[in-house]
Amino acid sequence: MGGADQAATAAAATAAAATTDAAGRRAPARGRPRSEAVERSIIEGVMKLLEEGVPLADISIERVARIAGVGKATIYRRWRGREELFCDVLRTAEPPDPELPGTSMRDDLVVLLESLRQRGLANRSSVIMHSVYAQMKSSPKLWKAYHAAVIEPRRLKTLDVLRRGRANGEIRADIDVELANDLFVGPMLVRAVVRPDAGLEEGLPERIVDTVLAGLGPTAS
Repeated sequence: MGGADQAATAAAATAAAATTDAAGRRAPARGRPRSEAVERSIIEGVMKLLEEGVPLADISIERVARIAGVGKATIYRRWRGREELFCDVLRTAEPPDPELPGTSMRDDLVVLLESLRQRGLANRSSVIMHSVYAQMKSSPKLWKAYHAAVIEPRRLKTLDVLRRGRANGEIRADIDVELANDLFVGPMLVRAVVRPDAGLEEGLPERIVDTVLAGLGPTAS
């Protein structure tokens, strides 16, 4: 082995030793930040602009990149455009979607409506989020993206719960699950969105679910 080869081998060994801890485990390499940290800084950058009162229409990818301290290419590797980025920002600001217990249709529906109640409360308590939702609805392109990425998956989850309930006899076999979905979700949406003065008290999901189920349940033979 020549002198150059020996030097290269020694350098490689030194580098390997530097990334191995006392227990022999491979230590994480230093360099570019983890993807999660980068995404968090970008989302926090958008939230900072919103907190400063910057309208959605004025938040460009260039502006977000500047405040987050990243390049535009970094953002575009993660989101195809402003609409996708804004959807993720809103998802982050909202209470997370719940895990369903799966014990019964009723239990799953109560959990889903409780999640909707919590989002309604969060929207009421945040002037920023209330403003953002209003701006989104005035932008057809942005609202369409949010509907496809966030609202529609939630609707499909509820429909799946209702179909399982229909299949196992918790509601009648002739029930239209699309209509049933509106009957369960509608009252909570009215209170959360249409009537900001209406109560969103604890126990409301159970009351709605049980009231609607009284009319959809199997008939006594």
